Amino acid sequence: MSNNLESLKKFTTIVADTGDFESMREYKPQDATTNPSLILSAVEKPEYRHLLDKAISEAKEAGNTSIESIIDRTLILFGLEILKIVPGRVSTEVDARLSFDTQGTIDKARELIAAYEAEGISRDRILIKIASTWEGIKAAEELEKEGIHCNLTLLFSLAQAIACAEAKVQLISPFVGRIYDWYKAKTGTDYQGAEDPGVQSVQQIYNYYKKFGYKTEVMGASFRNAGQITELAGCDLLTISPNLLEELQNAEGDISEKLSESTAASSDLAKVSLDEKTFRFEFNEDAMATEKTAEGIRKFSADIVKLEKLIADSL
Repeated sequence: MSNNLESLKKFTTIVADTGDFESMREYKPQDATTNPSLILSAVEKPEYRHLLDKAISEAKEAGNTSIESIIDRTLILFGLEILKIVPGRVSTEVDARLSFDTQGTIDKARELIAAYEAEGISRDRILIKIASTWEGIKAAEELEKEGIHCNLTLLFSLAQAIACAEAKVQLISPFVGRIYDWYKAKTGTDYQGAEDPGVQSVQQIYNYYKKFGYKTEVMGASFRNAGQITELAGCDLLTISPNLLEELQNAEGDISEKLSESTAASSDLAKVSLDEKTFRFEFNEDAMATEKTAEGIRKFSADIVKLEKLIADSL
């Protein structure tokens, strides 16, 4: 008999949301995503500490012990190891403190891509992760013109998704679980299945993209339970943590496709176009999206600072 994970793979590309290589080997995802929190968590474990140590050693040999360059090298070393395991792409995130700096984001993305290419990795196997601020979206728009593909993360609203699609970014990562968290905290309701606001947000974005012919890929992210995942069967991609991959693998039976281009075509969504003023107003009107985007940037920025301290102590 099939299990939920095998069944899900018939409709959706599975991505591992982890810095844990062994999990990737076990669950055989197509792609993998990382973020500052996942990298920090990984380098604090004995089995992955050698990658940070290698980055520091290389920096000393090269006579460039700037903490920024060591962090970048650590990200690249993780990415290289991941690409030995997954057949597809790895997402590598720019410093969250550049979230409101368009040119800074562009410069950092170019540096990361150049570092991967110096290791013989094609840019087609890399997605540069950027926060879905207006500045981040504009940076991604420019990078995509250069063939540097982007994954717009910390995305919580249709306004952000539409701006990303119009910028022709490669992929977006709407955060299902964090949307659920916000509404649960506000209402006290433990939303289940199709009633989950996080699930509904991704459904709306997916339907909008498919109805109006946008090529940007939709990758649901940040899941709190397996029910959120199975409700999004059919989404282009889903990035899933190891514990939920295990739960899906252990659940016997098939799941049904919930999202498809044919159902999207019949949705009653109207086309919207956003300039900067409209984007900022629509985003500001969405308290959940505004709060969760800001919170996510703060959290990732704080974890980068922790990683910097870990490196400084090691030096």
